[in-house]
Amino acid sequence: MGVAAATGPVLAQVSSDRLLGVPGVVLVPGLGLDQRSSARVRRRIAADVVLLPGMGRRSAVPSIDDLARLLLGRLGPGPVLLVGHSQSCEVVVAAAARDDRVTGLLLLGPTTDPPMRRLPVLALRWVRTAVREPWWQVPLILAQWLRTGPRAMVALWRRTAPDPVDERLRGVGVPVLVVRGTRDALCPRDWAAHLAGCAPRGRLVELAGAAHMTVQSHPDDVVRLLQELGAAPAVPAGGRPGRRRSGALPEVRRRRPRGPS
Repeated sequence: MGVAAATGPVLAQVSSDRLLGVPGVVLVPGLGLDQRSSARVRRRIAADVVLLPGMGRRSAVPSIDDLARLLLGRLGPGPVLLVGHSQSCEVVVAAAARDDRVTGLLLLGPTTDPPMRRLPVLALRWVRTAVREPWWQVPLILAQWLRTGPRAMVALWRRTAPDPVDERLRGVGVPVLVVRGTRDALCPRDWAAHLAGCAPRGRLVELAGAAHMTVQSHPDDVVRLLQELGAAPAVPAGGRPGRRRSGALPEVRRRRPRGPS
């Protein structure tokens, strides 16, 4: 399948090899990011990426509810596991609250807690987090920001920052894993624990040594958590989605930590 029409959300990757009843995985990039942010995860499992305004798409950003409707319009018949990162967490939570095709949520570094809605607090936390990220990510992140553009990124921030994601989570009955890196100042521990507590079936997971870009920097941990939620078939070494037996979990391909892969 190719890229969707410019008037709608973009389905950046399609993994057609699904088993009936096995949840598919759909990732929604964070603020200003695109499908490149999850490339290392998708080398390990079969997954799709949906790009939305402000999240890989340079276009007008509608309300959170409208973004959720755009996302839901790109999903198949289900079941599906949604993965949000940073400010796309608000969107996947809003989608899960209204559609029973969603059977689980993985929220990576969800923002925004009320104090960070003030610009000085945001700037300070962003700097504190940025210096803790692996530096090899910098060119990759900048390239994605340039694609999305500052106007769409600012517009998305204004939409998501005041969103009551904690209240929305109270109405989400599926399993929810709230994940933060222990070095992530953009998603403080008390905020992540609060969100996990709001979800009726929520749980907090902390990744030691990780900062905010866990989807890029810690793909094996992300895959392990997806497996816990009942993830998609593994991608074998050939790069094509593999099949797994009903009830079996995909295996994570371990790699030596010599550099990003």
